[in-house]
Amino acid sequence: MPVLDLIAQQATELTRIRRDIHAHPEIGFEEHRTSSLVAEKLAEWGIEVHRGIGGTGVVGLVHGKGEGPSIGLRADMDALPMEELTNASHRSTKSGVFHGCGHDGHTTMLLGAAHYLAATRNFPGKIVLIFQPAEEGLGGAVAMIRDGLFERFPCDEIYALHNWPGAEVGKTTTRCGVAMAASDNFDIVISGRGAHGAQPHNSIDPIMVAASLAQALQTIVSRNVDPLSSATLSITQIHGGSAYNVIPDNVTLSGTIRTFDEATRALIAERMRAISMGVAQGFGAEVEVSIRKGFRVLENSAPHAEAAIDIARTIVGDERVGFDADPMSGSEDFADMLALVPGAYLWLGQGKTAALHNPHYDFNDEILPIGASLLAKIGETRTQALRA
Repeated sequence: MPVLDLIAQQATELTRIRRDIHAHPEIGFEEHRTSSLVAEKLAEWGIEVHRGIGGTGVVGLVHGKGEGPSIGLRADMDALPMEELTNASHRSTKSGVFHGCGHDGHTTMLLGAAHYLAATRNFPGKIVLIFQPAEEGLGGAVAMIRDGLFERFPCDEIYALHNWPGAEVGKTTTRCGVAMAASDNFDIVISGRGAHGAQPHNSIDPIMVAASLAQALQTIVSRNVDPLSSATLSITQIHGGSAYNVIPDNVTLSGTIRTFDEATRALIAERMRAISMGVAQGFGAEVEVSIRKGFRVLENSAPHAEAAIDIARTIVGDERVGFDADPMSGSEDFADMLALVPGAYLWLGQGKTAALHNPHYDFNDEILPIGASLLAKIGETRTQALRA
């Protein structure tokens, strides 16, 4: 694969950086070591550095030759609150914290692109390097935006990529339009009346309410949502009780909702509240439903997705690109940036490895030069195209 020569020469160093970040993972808004490493590398390469944006976010500005447009390139930096079960020599040194989604690789690829762009500066205008904190459900993109990201560092276009286990190494895909789901979380607190487990007639048993409600909620997708509109409602937690012989006062159901359009998103929220209220009343219990909006639907701009794939062809070849990616029920807060600035989100194959968010996952260092070259060429090519 014709990765950029200067980046290919840095492959060993990129691997070292990636594995160092992997060994020292940090969860969202706590990426102090990672952001310091990023800032130090950018400064070492003569890149203008801005820190503390959205908490632990870092922005680097690479100025090209003469006036021109601004292209944003974004990578996420945070790890997951989970244990690593690999035997890698660079495995996490922190109990319960692990780069199980490859953000260590994303950060490193953008650093590789930054080094190349700073060394060559073969473009007009500037490249805005966005190293984002807290992508894993904590709202790092929104935090940077609220902190004036695009007012302070305006971008004409913006791009990001994510590694993809199971896809051929280097295969670069995207999808025009809706590409990833909106994500909302919920908590349903059922309040009944506790009693001795041997005297259930004295209770309003919230566990029975929870069992009925868990089943009833599954009818929303199967019976209320249009069959042509995809959606998922998953109950992922049930909490209640503390002893074998005690019926508790309260039980909490928690979970996630994934949708691909605002109408379905609103419908599911309305039906959840109505069904929860009806089931609880049928048992004589009370219920409180809290639904918290998370990530919005990620939508790629078709012209920008097409432009990015054309650039990818020059790096990975015609046979390893495509617009055939299915919409994903996973979510990504880069959607908040794309809602303000046109651009595209790409997936980069990393071979047959463990899945994302799996304790046996590890980023494939083989794709570091590929991803770095792709980001760098997007920056170069799009600034030149917009100026023309």
